[in-house]
Amino acid sequence: MDDATYSHEGINPSCGDELTFSVRMAADGTIEEAAFVGCGCAISQASADMMSDLMIDKTPAEAIALCELFKRMIRGEETDEELLEEQLDEAAMLRDIAHMPARVKCAELAWRTLQEMLEAHGGKDD
Repeated sequence: MDDATYSHEGINPSCGDELTFSVRMAADGTIEEAAFVGCGCAISQASADMMSDLMIDKTPAEAIALCELFKRMIRGEETDEELLEEQLDEAAMLRDIAHMPARVKCAELAWRTLQEMLEAHGGKDD
């Protein structure tokens, strides 16, 4: 991404998935563009792609809340399908990963990386 406002590297040491996630912030404080580069399994790549699309036009606080919701879903802690589909859109399709513990870290890699990046730049207070 050209002119990224923030970039952050995420690694899943258990399987070797890695990515660098970048966002460009708009003048109004929302995420104008989100992109990633990296390598890993199909689950980590699909999850990162879905998340990138979902985060456009979100404030950092909204994005962090979505990351938290996704992580609760992927760990089997949030099962309200209507809420998940409303908030997470197509990323809600990954909810069955909760039944595959070895793949949870793959699915949440991008979400954890984005959350860490936004929190490091004061996103919780936005």
